[in-house]
Amino acid sequence: MNRLPLLSAAALLLAAAAGMGAGAAPAQAQEPDYLLYGGRDHTIFLGCLNCSRFDSDSVWNKAGAYGSEHDRSTIWSKASPYGSPYNALSPWHPHSTDAPVVRDRNGKSYGKFTRNVFDGARTDVDALLWILDNYDSIIADLDSARQRY
Repeated sequence: MNRLPLLSAAALLLAAAAGMGAGAAPAQAQEPDYLLYGGRDHTIFLGCLNCSRFDSDSVWNKAGAYGSEHDRSTIWSKASPYGSPYNALSPWHPHSTDAPVVRDRNGKSYGKFTRNVFDGARTDVDALLWILDNYDSIIADLDSARQRY
């Protein structure tokens, strides 16, 4: 997998507090691939949330099966059960209780990928929360958001 690491907001704040120059990068642990699984039983693979936009499994790969805005099984298609803000299976539904879950390649769970801030099982991974909290801006200009990955 060609994956680009994501910096958490906390890592960026720590780097700023430490007085790091603009060209310096903070030391960070390698993050696992955050893999998204949806459906009622969470067995439908929906893509990798932090893989490079060049990776075929990435939700950021416009030409890939999981990054298309037109495929019925992606989180970016508003016509998809996983991309509609009105479907309980979608992470974008603000009151969903059946949103997709995030796991790494070893099966470790990182919680639900959901905008529902009242869901106690919601992920607490900063990079994933950033995506959830900025969905409106991301979907308004998905091509620009893809460039980050």
